[in-house]
Order: sequence, then C-alpha cells, then structure tokens
Amino acid sequence: MKIEIWSDYVCPFCYIGKRRLEEALRATDLEGKAEVVFKAYQLDPNTPVGAGSPVPEDLSKKYGISLDEAKNMLENVAAQAKTVGLDFDVESMKGANTLNAHRLAKLAETEGKGDAVSERLLQGHFVKGEAVDNEATLLAIAEEAGIPKERAEQILQSDEFADDVNRDIEEAGQIGVKGVPFFVINRKYAISGAQPVEAFAEALKKVADEEGIQPN
Repeated sequence: MKIEIWSDYVCPFCYIGKRRLEEALRATDLEGKAEVVFKAYQLDPNTPVGAGSPVPEDLSKKYGISLDEAKNMLENVAAQAKTVGLDFDVESMKGANTLNAHRLAKLAETEGKGDAVSERLLQGHFVKGEAVDNEATLLAIAEEAGIPKERAEQILQSDEFADDVNRDIEEAGQIGVKGVPFFVINRKYAISGAQPVEAFAEALKKVADEEGIQPN
C-alpha cells in the first residue's frame, strides 16, 4: 500500500504523527507492505531564511501571548511527543524557512534516502536545536544520509526540485488539506492530524483487507 504524508519539518504534530503511523504499521504487521512517501508543505513560507529566532518567541508574537504562555504551549506538545519516545528540546528550537529542507528531501527521495533525511530533519529541528534552513546543517544531514556533498551543494545553490515542492503544496490545496500532518492511504482514505495509533491501525487494516494485502 502507498501512504502519502503531507508534512512540514517545523510542525511538531507531523513528527508525532509520523511516530504513531510507524507504531501502527508495526502493530498491524504491515511495516514491510507499505511505501511511505513524504509530500512537502510549508506552514509559513514567508519565514525569512536564516531567521533562527527561538520558536517560543515566534509563537508569543504570532498569537499575542506571553513568552511563558508560549513555552507552556510547547511543553504541552513536548509531553505528547514523549508518549511516542521523542524528546523535544523546546528551548533550543529555531524558526526556519523549510523550502530548502524540502528540496533536499526530494533529492534524497531520488536516491532511496527520503525517509532517513526526513527523519533527520525533524530530529534536527525538534531535538537537536538545529536551524534546518542553514546550508551547513543541510549539507551535514545530506552527508550523514550518504548523499554526495557536491550533489547536495548543487541542489541548495540552485532552484532544483522547487517545482516538485510547489506541486506537492498545490496538490494539498486541491485535495482540501487545511493543515498537517495529512495522511492519504492508497488514495482512498485520509487521516488528518496526529491521530491515535488505533485510528491509523484501523485504516491500515481496512486497506489491507480491501486490497488483499497479507500481514508479514
């Protein structure tokens, strides 16, 4: 089965939802029967590249709330992340424009390393406190995944794969995506948001039954 996930690398529920989907695939013994494809989405395409501002400060300004209130919001999300084994570092998260991260992920996908790079970008933003629009950070992530540095540099210093990213975002609008994460299974069933593991498992079993896919 094919699972398409519209997500952004600075979206906390995208990381949590990814983990819950992975847990559901293991629970249903369908882990090896699913092709997972990441689709690009930008929560805020107008974020300046290299802004690097602390995320709590960004939230405080965006919603007109105090810094403490913004931190509490993030700590609540971090508590949810802990339930799926993720340790978010709220204090170190940096605001970033994710266009180049998405373009790098598109390159990685062509080399069979899409999942590894997407996982590492999410980890970079939420756990390691890295700016995922910083060129040196992106090059290091590419190298970790086994992508030649020269090829990654070529991508980042051009607009290659930008059309692919924009197509994903346009498609999201066409199918009615209002927020991410947004999961589409076999182009038949959609799951919006970081739903409980049970919701993912139910949808996976339904598709497997309909398509005659046997668990591992």
